[in-house]
Amino acid sequence: MKFGALIIGDEILSGKRQDKHFEFLQKTLKKYELSLSWVKYIQDDSKDIIQSIKESIKPDTLIFSFGGIGATPDDFTRQSAAEAFGLQLTRNDEALKLIEEQFGDGAYPKRVLMADIPQDALLIPNEINKIPGFKINHHHFLPGFPEMAWPMVEWILNTHYQGLLNQNDFAEASIWINDVSESKLIDLMNEIVKKYPEIKLFSLPKLNPVKTIELGVKGSSKLVNEAILEIQDKIANLGYEWHK
Repeated sequence: MKFGALIIGDEILSGKRQDKHFEFLQKTLKKYELSLSWVKYIQDDSKDIIQSIKESIKPDTLIFSFGGIGATPDDFTRQSAAEAFGLQLTRNDEALKLIEEQFGDGAYPKRVLMADIPQDALLIPNEINKIPGFKINHHHFLPGFPEMAWPMVEWILNTHYQGLLNQNDFAEASIWINDVSESKLIDLMNEIVKKYPEIKLFSLPKLNPVKTIELGVKGSSKLVNEAILEIQDKIANLGYEWHK
């Protein structure tokens, strides 16, 4: 299963607010031996949101969508999700009850609009203000506020995807090579990629304070261990110094 994120909001794209969801997802998924495949930032535009949701609907991809599920005129995610999945936007009785219990008379006339979600969507509990997110297949639509959304992500993973957690045989290993340019190592890299197609190779140059390259691989532990030893031997044979 791949993991992707849709992060919605003009305030993030303009720099008025700094996104924190990307880093949170990286750390949270890594904790469960999972990884994030991609992130997309989207403006508050219904057409863009609909198109982005449609493009992300794949049977092997789990999506976290942050932002835009409120009731103000610049919140388009609930309506856009319904259209992207070809569903009616309907008032969810359970969501309505939660909102009424939380806000009483203050639920009307506007807060109840947040109970209007795509038909047959499952609710995602929000322990902060009780206004739920919702789930359609592998898409999960959450508030933009980190203090609300992040516990909801944990709930989703541990409730609906427990079988994916801490199941991957995943490892990462790398070495640092001193005073060398990437161009000098491309043939070596191609040899490793060709011999170990099941794992990913990465090369990360660093120019300050001295020129170095972090060269490594990630994937199944057995292949990673084999590949990194081979990389170390090849680097030494080329006459370059390296360290971990």
